Amino acid sequence: MKRRFYTPVLLLAVFASAQEAPQRDWSTQTENVLLDRMATNDHARQIYSNVFSRLRDEGVSADFMIEFSVHPDITTDNSVVRRFNRPAEKLSYDRYSKIFITDSRIEGGVKFYYDNRVLIDTVSHRFGVDPFLLVSLAGVESRYGKNAKTHTVFGALHTVIHDIPRRAKWVEREMAEYLIYCWENDLSPLSLYGSYAGAFGYGQFIPSSFRAYAVDFDNDGVRQPFEWPDVLASMANYLVKNGYAKGNSDFSKGSPNWKSVFRYNPAENYVKVVLELREAIKEAAY
Repeated sequence: MKRRFYTPVLLLAVFASAQEAPQRDWSTQTENVLLDRMATNDHARQIYSNVFSRLRDEGVSADFMIEFSVHPDITTDNSVVRRFNRPAEKLSYDRYSKIFITDSRIEGGVKFYYDNRVLIDTVSHRFGVDPFLLVSLAGVESRYGKNAKTHTVFGALHTVIHDIPRRAKWVEREMAEYLIYCWENDLSPLSLYGSYAGAFGYGQFIPSSFRAYAVDFDNDGVRQPFEWPDVLASMANYLVKNGYAKGNSDFSKGSPNWKSVFRYNPAENYVKVVLELREAIKEAAY
């Protein structure tokens, strides 16, 4: 079930008013208008108030948010709450691994590797990261790009703001990072799709990680979340910046390489399945 905040008639009136208004600066009045439109409980108002302070400090236009705030598809989604309350990583490893260690995912990894071998090996050499680890991460995170768009990023984060108070600090940072990213790249906040947790792209980076670690590997001037050159390089860069030992093949528990994968998703089941899939793909590829 999804909650909507405006009737169609009221939306048209508000949208017309926003379009006709002169450029506005951030002010207490502007913030209150935005809070009235976007937050439906006191908890959400506090988080959004902090988000708006960050946007103001980062130079994001108040009009960017005023115009977006009247969008009819600003909603919450109960499926996001259900997924947060029942993360797959909490399953027993036997059940969890059956999601990822399958013939189709192994075969898909081998095909992905050979279809993109020059690129993968180039990224691997440049960053010193094992090529089959990059393939495995792509397989676990988005099934090699086939399963990367289940929720709007904004909708997922907006739901967490309203309905999952225990994630308040995390979601405040991620929503601010996401809206800054959209502003910087002239994107509507509802145009980008990702996971139930607000991660997006083939590498499934949360907004703060994307802004911190994404790489423009093909030098086209844009860090693309859905283009493999940038995605693979961004994953490699993330691992290296989080302790990966370049050129080292030690993936034993507690090693620098193991820890770098754990930083990608802090769940032991996740690390174990990534490394098991890596071994299976590597074996099948040769």
